[in-house]
Amino acid sequence: MALYLTSSPTGAYRGEKSTFEGLDPSNGLLEELYKDWKKNSRCLLICADPKAYEQNDQMGEFLEDRLLKSDLDICSFTVCDYRNVESVMHNLSEYDFIILGGGHVPTQNQFFEFIHLRHLLHQFKGSLMGISAGSMNCAEEVYAQPELEGETTDPHYRRFMEGLGLTNIRVIPHYQAIRDDYLDGKRVIEDIACVDSVGRRFYVLTDGSYILKRDGEEVLHGEGYLIENGRIRKICEKDQVKKLR
Repeated sequence: MALYLTSSPTGAYRGEKSTFEGLDPSNGLLEELYKDWKKNSRCLLICADPKAYEQNDQMGEFLEDRLLKSDLDICSFTVCDYRNVESVMHNLSEYDFIILGGGHVPTQNQFFEFIHLRHLLHQFKGSLMGISAGSMNCAEEVYAQPELEGETTDPHYRRFMEGLGLTNIRVIPHYQAIRDDYLDGKRVIEDIACVDSVGRRFYVLTDGSYILKRDGEEVLHGEGYLIENGRIRKICEKDQVKKLR
């Protein structure tokens, strides 16, 4: 399986106008996808919120359009949520390309657990792309960085949980957008993520950057940062690559 851990492969997180119509070509993303893409691919989007039907359909139409505009040949594109989850999971091996959509990390994590996705993906032979929360939930141990008001002070909020086990890398996406954000009166990077990083590593991506795991090797493509033991530092520049240990 080729695993793409992206921040946002379709443009900037908070709606800045993009200069491309398909997927973001930055840092060689399209060239790498072309290597793994199968002709007439059967594509599947597994959504983050299985109850948000209208939003899920809109996201499916948007992503299908972006794939087609990137000259990625598609036979079918299926959106998976509570409406069809049983039939989709029963036939998961029939898909060639799976997208794990963005959204609220704990909500998506609970959905993945409900459908036993971790177990089912161990036999999946195609390619998989995580987007934002989808990338975060690919980890063996997920870091669910607080995102909504009140989550930093909620004693029942779980910041670490079991993920899909596809990688040991914990991703924090959208760094260019959230680097100066505050949540519950705390800086999301310095006061939350850096504090939570003691004894752990978080790989922080800007939109347009991604981590590709192929044949057991994990490589960061584009601008990225490492948060470890309370400190953050840049480890890769745009248009550069770095093998991760």
